[in-house]
Amino acid sequence: MRPVTFVLIALLAFVQYPLWWGMGGWLRVHDLQQQFSDQLRTNTELKARNDRIAGEVDDLQNGTAAIEERARYELGMVKNDEVFVQFVSPQDQARLPSLSSNLPSTRGQVSAAPLRVVPEPPAHGRAETKRLEAAAARHKAGAEKSRAARGATGPNADR
Repeated sequence: MRPVTFVLIALLAFVQYPLWWGMGGWLRVHDLQQQFSDQLRTNTELKARNDRIAGEVDDLQNGTAAIEERARYELGMVKNDEVFVQFVSPQDQARLPSLSSNLPSTRGQVSAAPLRVVPEPPAHGRAETKRLEAAAARHKAGAEKSRAARGATGPNADR
């Protein structure tokens, strides 16, 4: 009886080995299922990214708003008649990077003036706000008058 039992146990082990550790065994199936779920997750993320990029391409091909937004935020460009003002809180002032004086501005001119941080203005009432708006309008009108007075004799006359 002993040899028959030993042969049957050996035969059972021989049959079970491919089931657990063979090419199509349970451990391999479990690994493949894990890889499949990881790949599905990756595919979902990449599909969302592709959809977002396709929307950006469509915006860039069909409208100028996306181009203007990229020029403003990524390249720091402003329109000719705009003035760029950035308010920085005192906490953020310490974290500002120092600007090298040899970097060109967005208009191709090198600025020799150092960066000046303007603190955030205090809240004003309506009367103070109207007074400040009127002063800004007078300043803008004065700048336009001086620009018009220079006429074609200014530094940009050939443009």
